[in-house]
Amino acid sequence: MTHELRVEVLEDPSHGFSGVPAQRGGDAPDAAADGCHAELRVGLLPAGTGVLMYAMSPSGSGARGWHQAYLEVSPEELMDRADRLLTIWRDDVVHRRTTEPAPGQRVGGRPLAEAVDLSELRDVTDPLVSRLADEGYDLLQVVLDGTGYDLGRFREFLMGELAGERQLRISFDSEWQLPWSMLAVDPAGCASPWEAFLGHRHQIEQARTGYGWDHAPLGTRERASVSLNKDTTLDDVAKADEVHKLLEERSVLTVRTLAGELLAALSRPVLQEDVMYFWCHGHFVDTGAAGQVLAVRLSDTEDIDGPVVRRKRRSYFRSTQSRFRPFVLLNACDSARAARPGRLKHLGQELVDQGADGVLAPQIEIPELFAAEYAYAFLDRYLTGTHTAGAIGQWLVRHFARDFHNPLALVYSLNGGLYTRLDLSS
Repeated sequence: MTHELRVEVLEDPSHGFSGVPAQRGGDAPDAAADGCHAELRVGLLPAGTGVLMYAMSPSGSGARGWHQAYLEVSPEELMDRADRLLTIWRDDVVHRRTTEPAPGQRVGGRPLAEAVDLSELRDVTDPLVSRLADEGYDLLQVVLDGTGYDLGRFREFLMGELAGERQLRISFDSEWQLPWSMLAVDPAGCASPWEAFLGHRHQIEQARTGYGWDHAPLGTRERASVSLNKDTTLDDVAKADEVHKLLEERSVLTVRTLAGELLAALSRPVLQEDVMYFWCHGHFVDTGAAGQVLAVRLSDTEDIDGPVVRRKRRSYFRSTQSRFRPFVLLNACDSARAARPGRLKHLGQELVDQGADGVLAPQIEIPELFAAEYAYAFLDRYLTGTHTAGAIGQWLVRHFARDFHNPLALVYSLNGGLYTRLDLSS
């Protein structure tokens, strides 16, 4: 007797068998070397005046299926609490002032921002990290707090997965972009507060939303094509010159220092770049009734924001005759911050919408010394083509925590790109 099987199509990466699906890092032979063996997809959807949260059981969990529940916290409180967490990190880490003289320090200085290696300040960083982990755990509890039966079951499932021993690749798909890597499981159940943070335990991305499309191919290249879009006033920052030299040695490098040069490149249908690196300042620009939008500046005074990128590429949007697929390291303060639903999109969000393979950026102000050190370590590994962006991001969190007692790698957020690795064949 024949049976009609019920099929639910969750994704269509080949666009109805009309294109070649993007190759994901998890399918590569070295996926096990990245330390992750299961995927967890978590989403938040608007539901009336509230939020529906859902998740798919990861492979190997023994109970495959969808889980969902309505949250009892409002979207407004979620975003307010997220902003509070980011502010705490900014004030207590980046803006922390020295109030008492100590060897090698100046009163009124910012000791946690003026060096990358904070090992000699562990009597400061260790209790601070413990507090930050408590704050991250509190926000996760706020997200999942409530008395409903379904919410209780969902909370039990999700907290169990997040706090479990398995490393996961987690994609958070949501209109409300929370600082997921800075959230934490119960620190009391971890060997150290550092290990409580989700960004330390797992590989995490803010998932790309919507369908992908086929870009114009480039063919096989011998070397990566990379652009360095910089503010020359940052040339004297320690390690910045080493990043520049690294890119010159390992890629075909294009250097841009003026907004006009970058906008001219964005105006062309095919952008032949595998990596776009931004080394500049980020700031918020008032946009009237729409509030504020995140913009960056190179060496001149012209703002480059999401709306101008959309204007330059409007005629190429989702065209198979155009190409915009770089992985973007947007090393500018606050550049991972997302505009709230219904507002003008910030620069990082717009780059992802235009087709970028992922955007890695800090969610708060980031000290220049740390930003340059982080960029060198990331690009050095990414340009080998061996590791995915998600694996490198988690490795950097652990590296800076273990070797330097520095928590700032946790503030970098990956918007798409969890499975992206440098691929010179297209």
